[in-house]
Amino acid sequence: MTPAITQRAARYGQTAMALHWVLAAAIVALLAMGWYMTGLPFSPQRLKLYNWHKWAGMTILALSVLRLLVRVVQRPPVLPESIRSAMPPWQQLAHHGTHLLLYALFFVVPLIGWAYSSAAGFPIVVFGVIPLPDFVPVSPALADMLKPMHGLAAYGLAILAALHVLAALKHQFVDRDGLLTRMLPGRD
Repeated sequence: MTPAITQRAARYGQTAMALHWVLAAAIVALLAMGWYMTGLPFSPQRLKLYNWHKWAGMTILALSVLRLLVRVVQRPPVLPESIRSAMPPWQQLAHHGTHLLLYALFFVVPLIGWAYSSAAGFPIVVFGVIPLPDFVPVSPALADMLKPMHGLAAYGLAILAALHVLAALKHQFVDRDGLLTRMLPGRD
């Protein structure tokens, strides 16, 4: 067990925290919706959920662009030396690799979904009002290839998000190093 943190962990900014938690909730909800709706028989309810899923995915894509811009402008706080030195090299690599892959999948999953929807000939109309252009031309063969890719990328995102949560909980309750408090609002 590593010693408790001896120096105060630098915190993320309020905008970064808000985007983190909004996107976390939205991604969990959208993953659950995707899993649920694919098991439904063809019906008006299933069509409605697919439309919601598509515009919610585009909203997540837009929020991910904003989150990336915030991350570029407001660099994330450096891990305090007391935490960094207590982490074996493989954990440091996992820390950076998981964040990098999460950010990549924030873009890959909705972009593959958009491409699939376009290739299948089903337009995306955000909020039922704003039609998006087709991302790729209609192509049943391409749609057949993209559909499982979207699902696999979404499952990859779910697995990485679960690992991210488990690592945060380990730092909070096993290491007791205060790392989690860097992303919790209202904790000064």
